[in-house]
Amino acid sequence: MICTQAPPPLEAFPVLIEKLGVSLQAHLATLAPEEVVWVGIHSGGVWVAQALQAELAVKEVAGVAQAPLGTLNISFYRDDLTRIGLHPQVQPSQLPLSVQDKHVILVDDVLQSGRTVRAAMNELFDYGRPASIYLAVLVQVNAQELPIQAQAVAANVDYHPHWRVQLDSELNLHWIQIGEDAGE
Repeated sequence: MICTQAPPPLEAFPVLIEKLGVSLQAHLATLAPEEVVWVGIHSGGVWVAQALQAELAVKEVAGVAQAPLGTLNISFYRDDLTRIGLHPQVQPSQLPLSVQDKHVILVDDVLQSGRTVRAAMNELFDYGRPASIYLAVLVQVNAQELPIQAQAVAANVDYHPHWRVQLDSELNLHWIQIGEDAGE
């Protein structure tokens, strides 16, 4: 039976971006701007990374906010590719420069199972060997299937079966119901 009661509402995107920026500041202060590359996981992670860079630029965080931003489309690195197939409009990953010996700030909107981040790290290593990877996520759902945790998190939420957190293109975070009764 599908639970139809929605989980508690999530905080607004701007509030979470500010919290994530605060949680990143101490780490970013230890890095030289020329050693940093921001990488957003397509597409929600890119939106979060762009908003984070803008937030940190306002707070003048040692120039790190202006470090290059790349995008990863992990479609070819998913471990469920044979089960779900390839999306018909796969966009290429775009990294502005090498990640070799760089401190990568890897950004995603939601960390739940850990599989998306695993795929992103696999792809990153195809571009070089980073000095470090620092994972920043807007929302971490306590349902990891892999031993992957974010170092910077704006909100931790409990796992709710048949629901998942989604960031839409208008930067609204909400729970969506999944499962047979929800049309998926």
